[in-house]
Amino acid sequence: MAAPAARPARRRLPPAAAGRPITDKIFKWGATLAGAYVLAMVLVVVLQLGIESVPIWEKEGAGFLWGTDWNPVPGRDSFGALPYVVGTLLTAGIAMAIGVPLSIGIAMFVMIAPRRIGAPLGYLVELIEAVPSVVFGLWGLFVFRVYLRDWIEAPLHEAFGDSIFLFSGAPFGLDVLSASIILAIMIIPTISAVSREVMTAVPQQQREAAYMLGSTTWEMFRLAVFPYSKAGLIGASVLGLGRAVGETMAVTMLIGNATGARAIPGSLFDPGQSMASIIANEFIEADLVFHVPALIAVGLVLLLVAIAVNVAAHFLVVRMLRIREGAINA
Repeated sequence: MAAPAARPARRRLPPAAAGRPITDKIFKWGATLAGAYVLAMVLVVVLQLGIESVPIWEKEGAGFLWGTDWNPVPGRDSFGALPYVVGTLLTAGIAMAIGVPLSIGIAMFVMIAPRRIGAPLGYLVELIEAVPSVVFGLWGLFVFRVYLRDWIEAPLHEAFGDSIFLFSGAPFGLDVLSASIILAIMIIPTISAVSREVMTAVPQQQREAAYMLGSTTWEMFRLAVFPYSKAGLIGASVLGLGRAVGETMAVTMLIGNATGARAIPGSLFDPGQSMASIIANEFIEADLVFHVPALIAVGLVLLLVAIAVNVAAHFLVVRMLRIREGAINA
């Protein structure tokens, strides 16, 4: 009778007491230092901007945040950042309202289109990300705004200018609407690429199951894709919002660059100004007494607004993930 074959010896794992390998420890400390470095840099930037802007805070106080006057003339100088905060949030909000649906729609089409069409279109959309913002600004200034003024703004103003305040301003092409549309075009590649990756990560079986139950393509996305990629889609939108809030050159060339209370637009066709554009327009010629500290304070407000938006979006994503996990566990 043949002897039973010997079982292969099991590989023993090292005991936990032996400790982790030195490479794991190095990686852990390296990752910790990298995270601490990022946090320290943000704190250093905020602290430095706060120190450099002390003169304007001493002069204007908290009224700098809601003041509307902007007069850099020495001896009569007065500064208020509210018009530029409003311009930044308004242009970014309109750009998001236009760009997010278009971006998600493009991502959906690339997913369901035949590969010979979807792949080149996806690459083409991503190539828009490589176009410098100043090129978008030049194209918007010399080409786009002319067609926007003649084909959209002027007809809307003639038809609804007397009854709807959004179209009451005189159409000129250098206004909040033109800057917002250019911003929307600029954020489409970022949101579309991330949205496509997020929706592609949904298991194929999930989408096929929706089709097997008789769902249309739209119902498949609505019932099988969106609920499981909602957090990622919000994250993609936040990335686009971050670019829209901080964009400088294209907005500076198209928004009209009004100052003071005139920078608070009363309609979509009125000129305005963003926080980034006021800094770009006036920093070179600013005097060192109060004008430069005022522009640095505007930069500080812009940084804090961007941080607040990203933190709020992070908590929103975390909350949605918890709701989704609770629904799955239930």
